[in-house]
Amino acid sequence: MERIASFSVDHTKLPVGMYLSRTDFGDIDTYDVRMKAPNAGEYLSTGAAHTFEHLFATYARNSRFGPHVVYIGPMGCRTGCYLLVKGLPRVDAIALAREAMEFVRDFTGEIPGAKLEECGNYQDHDLPAAKRVAAEMAETLRGWTEEQLQYAAYLA
Repeated sequence: MERIASFSVDHTKLPVGMYLSRTDFGDIDTYDVRMKAPNAGEYLSTGAAHTFEHLFATYARNSRFGPHVVYIGPMGCRTGCYLLVKGLPRVDAIALAREAMEFVRDFTGEIPGAKLEECGNYQDHDLPAAKRVAAEMAETLRGWTEEQLQYAAYLA
């Protein structure tokens, strides 16, 4: 089998940030939104990742970028999430991620989609932890550029 792009990245060197992982079908970009340094001993708790996913997806799909959003989902390694967009300029993908982080950081109220009848694991949410991670990532993405999206410096 062919090795996928994200496995070709040296996970001992990849820092927190946002990276373009791949482009499929000419206009679907997959972004690696890396919120914790890989293999550094600190990971997203499942509750934080779950709440973050609900809030990021809700914000993104309701934002001005919503028509371009294909998918948002957590990484199994609990170091970040994937953002898939269709036909969205890269500078706008960065803006979307940054704005979503600010939304999560500042969120108050009931977590969208977190009721028994709406969620497959409705009891496993952690809003304070999701807000902390989003605050850290919002700071990381402040001033992030298209040039910084490249994995090239971190290839194994």
